[in-house]
Amino acid sequence: MNELKNLVREVPDFPKKGISFKDITTLLQNPKGLRAAVEIISDHYKSKKIDVVVGTEARGFILAPIIAFNLGAGFTPIRKPGKLPYEKISMSYALEYGTDVLEIHKDGIRKGQQVLMVDDLLATGGTMSACCKMVESLGGNILGCAFLIELTFLNGKKNLSPYDIFSVIQY
Repeated sequence: MNELKNLVREVPDFPKKGISFKDITTLLQNPKGLRAAVEIISDHYKSKKIDVVVGTEARGFILAPIIAFNLGAGFTPIRKPGKLPYEKISMSYALEYGTDVLEIHKDGIRKGQQVLMVDDLLATGGTMSACCKMVESLGGNILGCAFLIELTFLNGKKNLSPYDIFSVIQY
């Protein structure tokens, strides 16, 4: 994991002073790094019989379709408001500095489907918790939540305690 961790660029004071942003674009630019990260997540869930992989905007979109392909599953996006063209449900959730809203197509998940949730980063767990609630409201059965990076000091797993949480890189 140290090889992958070394491919993540840290950007100090972004998006605001005091935050050390974990920029995954440098890992994604590295063919071996990208392949390794996707394979590690895919291998962890290969035996789970995943029907659909849900990716969260925006960086979750990068990993989730590749993982879905590896697992022989479909892909469903969760997006910011106004980006999905069909009937959708939405959920508001708390951020450290306010609230945000995410949306999913009503037909993005069918009742009983086995779902893997994917995003690039687990911080406080608020975003993924909202995504899980939407998927479950549509009848999806969440088998796990996978992340490229987990900021363990923020204890985001606590907000996702009912789910199998898997992360490739921990800080």
